[in-house]
Amino acid sequence: MELIAGCYEQVLLGFAARPAQPWTVVPDFTHHAHSASLSAVAVNSRYVVTGSRDETIQIYDMKKKIEHGALLQHNGTITCLEFYGTAHLLSGAEDGLICIWNTKRWECLKSIKAHKGHVTSLSIHPSGKLALSVGTDKTLRTWNLVEGRSAFIKNLKQNAHIIKWSPDGEKYVTVIANKVDIYRLDTASITGTITTEKRISSLRFITDSILAIAGDDEIIRFYSCDSQKCLCEFKAHENRIKDIYSFEREGQHVIVTASSDGYIKMWNLDLNKIKDVPSLLCEVNTKARLTCLAVWLGQASETKENSDKAATSSQANEDDVLSIVRKKKVCWTDKSDKTSKRKRKITPEKQKLEAPLQKKKKKLNTSA
Repeated sequence: MELIAGCYEQVLLGFAARPAQPWTVVPDFTHHAHSASLSAVAVNSRYVVTGSRDETIQIYDMKKKIEHGALLQHNGTITCLEFYGTAHLLSGAEDGLICIWNTKRWECLKSIKAHKGHVTSLSIHPSGKLALSVGTDKTLRTWNLVEGRSAFIKNLKQNAHIIKWSPDGEKYVTVIANKVDIYRLDTASITGTITTEKRISSLRFITDSILAIAGDDEIIRFYSCDSQKCLCEFKAHENRIKDIYSFEREGQHVIVTASSDGYIKMWNLDLNKIKDVPSLLCEVNTKARLTCLAVWLGQASETKENSDKAATSSQANEDDVLSIVRKKKVCWTDKSDKTSKRKRKITPEKQKLEAPLQKKKKKLNTSA
């Protein structure tokens, strides 16, 4: 198990988490991943991908612990990344594009002009056939991934910056500033609203009916989607929380938090005692200004990860999405256009990730 974090210092950090009594977290690798701050990170059973303000997506092979290359399709800060299973990745950026990538050959199957402004967030339905996106054009858009086209557009009163499907795919939530609107899929109507004091920075479904919400403060709150009531709140950090991640391991629900105070913390959540404060499993001080977080669970654990829609995916669904490239081959550019031609390629950088962390000259001092 690997805690993966990006930061303003352009570095990708990896920490090996070892479940035991007690849990331990030790530095595993550090990599100067980008030429600007990291803005997004996503994982599947083999790869970690990072997005940055430098407009590139970097790929890392976690089995071999090497850099696998870079994706250069976007012309703007990468704002969101999400895998679907082992075969597809969706990326969104400030250029308004959503790109659908085949992760076997790492080619762009489809590039969609999704929003007139920035794409701020996207989320893939557990079936893999639908995706939702929000942007700075005050719209929520539904995408038919089988045909690679827009299916529905809903106008919002304000710009939303987070959208997320529930694990069962029956509801989804949008976040506008400090407000969470809960929608039902079958009616596309709002069934409830949660309002917090501070702007919401991160949100996670713990179960189909429980949300973990973090804002621009030190508090994590658990809310019921049904009653919109706060079930529990606790101070997790000394500074604002930047990202939350969650997964299930051997029946144990684990919440991982990253904060501007530089700490990554892992918490044990007992769903039978949801009103009790989660117990701290372990923590690590990265001494970096963290921006994004993910947990690479490895191949065996992927089906238990809350945030990966591959949990219920079938090969048939992946084949449906793959049909985009068969039905509508993307027409790129004239070969004489060298700039556009460069963007089609993955840069083959088979560079080993730096490890161990504390032995490198260019290091992030995490073990001091």
